[in-house]
Amino acid sequence: MASVQKKPVQQDEPASHRIRITLTCTKVGVLEKVCTDLLNGAKSRNIPVKGPVRLPTKFLRITSRKTPCGEGSKTWDRYEMRVHKRLIDLTCAPEVVKQITAINIDRHVTVEVTVAGQ
Repeated sequence: MASVQKKPVQQDEPASHRIRITLTCTKVGVLEKVCTDLLNGAKSRNIPVKGPVRLPTKFLRITSRKTPCGEGSKTWDRYEMRVHKRLIDLTCAPEVVKQITAINIDRHVTVEVTVAGQ
């Protein structure tokens, strides 16, 4: 039988993890700007990136009567809020993600970072 040579494992390399960044916002322009800033930061460090994946927009609708007492003509107010969501997948060390996400993120954008093993 042929002998199999194993390569020694280097301990000084940081362990890479699958990291998913979820961005949520009600303003599309602000959300797209944050996505491009994150992608530019990842590409400058030569990190493999998948995304941004655009998830379906949630429409939150509320319809209410205009008159408080119920008298008069039946007129209605319609309110709507749209929630946009983006996913970005990275494969790198968690310390690098801290450096990438150190950009100025608008206060309307909600950022959720999920770290998974290899």
